[in-house]
Parts: sequence; C-alpha cells; structure tokens
Amino acid sequence: MSRVGNIPIEIPAGVTVRLEDDNRATVSGPGGELLQQLCPEMRIEIEGNTITVSRPTESREHRSLHGLTRSLLANMVHGVTAGFEKRLEIQGVGYRAEIQGRQLV
Repeated sequence: MSRVGNIPIEIPAGVTVRLEDDNRATVSGPGGELLQQLCPEMRIEIEGNTITVSRPTESREHRSLHGLTRSLLANMVHGVTAGFEKRLEIQGVGYRAEIQGRQLV
C-alpha cells in the first residue's frame, strides 16, 4: 500500500486543475500554469477541492506509479501557489552573510 499515493491533495483557492481523457493535467494559479502528462493507467478523481489518485492493480509497476503520480500533482499545485524557494542554512563560527536586493553576499 502506497502511503504517499493515498494522501489526498487539497486544491487551494485560486487554483484550477483540469484533467483530460488521456491523464494530461493542467494546473493554473497565481504563479502561472503547469502541464504534465501523467500515466494513463492511474485513476485521478477531482471532487470539489480535493484530488485523489488510485491504482488499477497491486502490481509493482502500478504501486510505484501511484506515489509518483500523486507527488507530481501535489508539486504542480504547490508550484503555482508558492513557487520555487531556496533556503540556505549557515552553520559554524566566523561566517557572515547578508542579502542585498536579490543577491546573497
């Protein structure tokens, strides 16, 4: 049983998710629009503001694609809402860092 694949994906306000017959997902929101061709064997259901992914069989291939498909969709939703962010953690003594505009010095 895929623990990642069974977690439902919440669709935030302002984000629209469209799913075509061949499992081509289009997610659009305030951060832009993302397109992804997903495995056509996976069953993706959009109910209200929740997306659920299920697999047709318990074969090894379907189990691995189940979690992958769910992760791809969740990352698309996150990408159009929050976007890309990189965090830097400086550990140790004697280092100094500051941000000047969009540059790290």
